[in-house]
Amino acid sequence: MRTATYFFIFLNLSLALFEEPAVYPLPFLVTSVVEVLCLLVFFGRLTHFAKVTPRNVFWKDTKNICIMVAILLSLTDLAIYGVLRIYNVRSIRWSRIVRPIFLVNFAESRQIRRAFRSIRNTLPEITYVFLLFMFSLLMFSLMALKLFGERNLLTAEGLPYFRNYLEIVFDLYVLVTTANSPDVMMPAFDFSSWYALFFIAFVIVNTYIFMSLFLAVVYNNYKKHLKVM
Repeated sequence: MRTATYFFIFLNLSLALFEEPAVYPLPFLVTSVVEVLCLLVFFGRLTHFAKVTPRNVFWKDTKNICIMVAILLSLTDLAIYGVLRIYNVRSIRWSRIVRPIFLVNFAESRQIRRAFRSIRNTLPEITYVFLLFMFSLLMFSLMALKLFGERNLLTAEGLPYFRNYLEIVFDLYVLVTTANSPDVMMPAFDFSSWYALFFIAFVIVNTYIFMSLFLAVVYNNYKKHLKVM
């Protein structure tokens, strides 16, 4: 039963690869028949679970309610999309976003729900580190605006360099990943090699210290909540 349930769940999720707009497009009739088959299997699995579970317990379980709502929304969206397609009206399958609900809420997905619950419990505790990192990023961006904003520097493309605060925040945020290094610092370095100290300090504080701290907090808290559960 578990293997069959997982098979149809992943079959339902994989339909996104074949529905328009798709990587490997298939006729609408094929994808719709497969989706209806998956939904029938889900409904049958839910019906079987309802027969072996006391009624008051079944209806109090929010996971069962979520599955029923997801099935209803998927069928409604499929019917609307099919009718609009007959009249050559372009639309999108908005019910795709509810398909992961089947993966999370079936009884066989206990370990997946446990992982999601651990992530949810971890988020509040890593928020403080993230806010501290954002404060550091905003302060360095303000320093960059004061250092370079009035020097009329230009990038290699001839665009103004570090004169807009929000653009500076974005560029320095990307620099944390080193994706735009050393391009983002070259106009300042060409003006004066001493400005390299600013970017060295930024990388040390935000890339090496904050990212390591962030990873350690995420790992320790996730591991702690996983043990508790």
